[in-house]
Amino acid sequence: MKFEVSVDRKSPESLCIHVQGDVNFHTSPALRKVMNSCLSDQVKSVRVSLDDVPHMDSSGIATLVEGLQWSRLPNRKFVISGLTEAVRDLVMLSNLEHEFEIAEAGE
Repeated sequence: MKFEVSVDRKSPESLCIHVQGDVNFHTSPALRKVMNSCLSDQVKSVRVSLDDVPHMDSSGIATLVEGLQWSRLPNRKFVISGLTEAVRDLVMLSNLEHEFEIAEAGE
């Protein structure tokens, strides 16, 4: 599976970042670049859809934590959704399951 990141702008203030493929040391910089371009003052809500991410390593978690830090600003929301079993296990192993807002796919 190749790695792809796409952005679906729901409104000027809300968007969804769709990730497809493994998020690892080699691919996380591409995700970080897209995510950072989306985390602007105008955007208030970001969802990262991980339905099509079979594997993620610690560099992928670090990239998601950057989004989590952005969401600590007033009136910001950062949600990760559609976690596969392997990604959910990594989030839990990292003790971040209570830090992230996690939604099921399609919520």
